[in-house]
Amino acid sequence: MLMPSIYGENLFDEFFGDWNREMRNMDRRLYGKNAAREMKTDVHEHEDHYEVDIDLPGFKKDEITLELENGYLTVTAAKGLDKEETNKKGKLIRQERYAGTMQRSFYVGDALTESDIGAKLDNGVLSLNIPKRDERKLPEKKTIMIEG
Repeated sequence: MLMPSIYGENLFDEFFGDWNREMRNMDRRLYGKNAAREMKTDVHEHEDHYEVDIDLPGFKKDEITLELENGYLTVTAAKGLDKEETNKKGKLIRQERYAGTMQRSFYVGDALTESDIGAKLDNGVLSLNIPKRDERKLPEKKTIMIEG
């Protein structure tokens, strides 16, 4: 079938644009230009606990803090904020390695305390062991009789 010359080889190429290129750049639109600095996390559920693995390459144990407040576990990693360290190596003219702070929070429930959660840092992966606790049960629905 002959098509008018205003269309290229395929009508849909020009109509939809470069769809594959758009799909490849979708994560940049979702997470912004700092997508590489995101804490990538895997969560595995077991019968009695959760295993959480967070990628933190290049961070040392003393650069990571874990806080538990109001049922939220917050993981904070800060790196390269000490300016004296760069001055010892000379004038910094380009920096591509991450320097700054990143933070992520997870709801773990009100029933946990700091001593319940286990944490281990090995080869840039922070592994957390979070036990499952029964949530406080709400009282059963009861009907109140009205007199009269």
